[in-house]
Amino acid sequence: MLDTTMKAQLKAYLERLTRPVEITAFADDGAKSAEMLALLEDIRGLSDKITVARGAGADRVPSFALTSPEQDIHLTFAGLPMGHEFTSLVLALLQVGGYPPKVEQALMDQIKHVKGSFHFETYFSLSCQNCPDVVQALNLMAVLNPGITHVAIDGALFQGEVEARQVMSVPTIFLNGAPFGAGRMGPEEILAKIDIGAADRAAAALAEEAPFDVLVIGGGPAGAAAAVYAARKGVRTGVVAERFGGQVLDTMAIENLISVPHTEGPQLARALETHVRQYDVQIMAAQAATALSAVDGGFRVDLASGAALTATSVILSTGARWRKMGVPGEDQYLNKGVAFCPHCDGPLFKGKRIAVIGGGNSGVEAAIDLAGLVSHVTLIEFDSVLRADDVLQRKLRSLPNVSVITQARTTEVLGDGTRVTGLRYEDRQSGAVRDVALEGIFVQIGLVPNTDWLKGTLALTPRGEIEVDAHGATSLTGVFAAGDCTTVPYKQIVIAMGEGAKASLAAFDHLIRLPLSSAA
Repeated sequence: MLDTTMKAQLKAYLERLTRPVEITAFADDGAKSAEMLALLEDIRGLSDKITVARGAGADRVPSFALTSPEQDIHLTFAGLPMGHEFTSLVLALLQVGGYPPKVEQALMDQIKHVKGSFHFETYFSLSCQNCPDVVQALNLMAVLNPGITHVAIDGALFQGEVEARQVMSVPTIFLNGAPFGAGRMGPEEILAKIDIGAADRAAAALAEEAPFDVLVIGGGPAGAAAAVYAARKGVRTGVVAERFGGQVLDTMAIENLISVPHTEGPQLARALETHVRQYDVQIMAAQAATALSAVDGGFRVDLASGAALTATSVILSTGARWRKMGVPGEDQYLNKGVAFCPHCDGPLFKGKRIAVIGGGNSGVEAAIDLAGLVSHVTLIEFDSVLRADDVLQRKLRSLPNVSVITQARTTEVLGDGTRVTGLRYEDRQSGAVRDVALEGIFVQIGLVPNTDWLKGTLALTPRGEIEVDAHGATSLTGVFAAGDCTTVPYKQIVIAMGEGAKASLAAFDHLIRLPLSSAA
């Protein structure tokens, strides 16, 4: 099941086990069960601390559970955790086997002290780059707290459950049989929902923070670069981030980051955070900024948690998010047929009819990708022609199960109250209104900057981008900005990193030129 290279790498990791790992496999005579048993046999052969036994009576087959003698651990994989989830399996083996997780002690202590009984089930797809964060967070919680159990389920393998539970996006989490959440979540976000008083405690702790010299808002490539450059100057630096990595986390293959021939978004996001944590930077995760205001000696940043932070200078690197169509039904059926990530959610629409909205490179690439999974793709473009590169258009038009509709304005997402059933559009030439029957809609019409909370505070363009000069300075002296939220053209990772570094250097230059009383 595993090739020689993967076996060698995994064997090196498994040498870190400090206690036995018991794997119980639940299998039948099917091909997937055979693959799972082959995988487990490969793993067993790489460490004398790992045993594999057959079990019976499982709710899902194939599946396997991990535990350790004298440890109350309930952690299960339903299906084969390969693809993006192979890392989740490796981490689960290590953590069940006693290897300490690389998370802050305060977070581990909080997980251990959560009271109650929590049975989590997470539906993932092997091509989803967002799913491992959720799977790994809940696996960690199951290892540390006996009151928390977790089953990670390959949605593509258990289609019956997916249909019955109306799972139409991944990752989707159920808690004690009821819907809990969808989309990327880390342990901080999960704890905030199950640990009563956690949010208030976090806000109280943040309120005690001393003023920062440089406070970075946003944890994407621009924010990470800004934090590193600020910290290297020896100034007190903080980062406020809803999720570290930002839009990079939703990026599949990255092949234009100079000196790195190939990487993937989540891998790069982890590298960014690891680099930042090598310095004395206060990272405040799972926190959203809601207001920025000038105060004596600098600025105040209000957070959604109710806390407020102060800083002498601020660097805004809030990035961008998927642009929505803004039509009736879109929000109602979000994650119920309306999706944005073809790599993540595509496998859930296998054999179904879907539409892709947008004829640029991202839309055409999504249509090509999805055409190999679904029964039919309808690509809808507002303009009279597609805007994607010619080579992509030729590939698209060569596919037999793709239809292209141009000069079409999407007017409504149709559904039956629980899921998408179709899409309504207006023919911009004739004015005729037509319906397309389908089960899924992937929106690929670009990005919108995350700057709504800054309106009226500093200069923004009509598109919501923060106006910056050549130094990354905004219209508010002492506030700088970098990355996809600004007017800097070409929204690229490598450009965001450079702009973050530049904004940080400009902020430091601002700090050292302040009057002594202000600097103090």
